[in-house]
Amino acid sequence: MDTDSGKDTSVKVDRVTHARLKALAGDKPLKDFLADLATREEQQRALDTATEAFRRVLTPEVLARFDADFGGLPQVQHQTPRAA
Repeated sequence: MDTDSGKDTSVKVDRVTHARLKALAGDKPLKDFLADLATREEQQRALDTATEAFRRVLTPEVLARFDADFGGLPQVQHQTPRAA
């Protein structure tokens, strides 16, 4: 139940998935674990978007030098729309 709106926001998962999530959550309540997981995923998405934008604006020479000096940028997990 979403306490802000009073609407049911429950998500149904099968027993195996529930058990896996509980195991990953450890001692943390599953609700809190999932909220933290969502926050981490949002942060990762933002980092991926910034990485993709950074790679787009660099010339190949600068990107090669950056990769040589710093070990390269991580691979982007998703594609974002490009501005015209």
